[in-house]
Amino acid sequence: MKNLYQVTEFCHDFIERQVRPRDICIDATAGNGKDTEFLCSLTGEKGKVYAFDIQEKALKKTKERLEAVGMTAELILDGHEYMEKYVLEVGMVSCIVFNFGYLPGGDHTVATKAETSVAAIQSGLSLLRKGGLMSLCIYSGGDTGNQEKEAILGFLKTLDTKQYLVIVSAYFNLSNHPPVPVQIRKL
Repeated sequence: MKNLYQVTEFCHDFIERQVRPRDICIDATAGNGKDTEFLCSLTGEKGKVYAFDIQEKALKKTKERLEAVGMTAELILDGHEYMEKYVLEVGMVSCIVFNFGYLPGGDHTVATKAETSVAAIQSGLSLLRKGGLMSLCIYSGGDTGNQEKEAILGFLKTLDTKQYLVIVSAYFNLSNHPPVPVQIRKL
């Protein structure tokens, strides 16, 4: 049984219900490759997964993780706000996954930023197909995390209710900057 108290596992439950073999998916923040591997396991050999990160170290870890289990993804060393340059299947992406913050076990001074994260969400929404899912894990600890969280949530509040359903969940009784899981469905 999954530990749904962990924000990534909570989000994986929604993602697992969304993604099918042959789908096209994006891990917008590859990190250590856990979400990339998860998406690859769901899309299968005939699907396609793009994984973005600005750190070579992150993509190296992702590549090693995938090779260890015989999977592949298109690994892209660039900011997630530029995903439209690389993903040619506009309007065909089934699922996009974000984990905002910094690379677990990495340099905490290298983290996602409010302006590029909001731009990446905008870019991703244009790539999603109707019925597609965008999953966000917003970590707000650290120097700029709270500013990023407020910018993202502020942007999401402006999305057209006829085009998107935005569900923001909360670990309501946890203290010390609990993560915020968000699911966006393109209608």
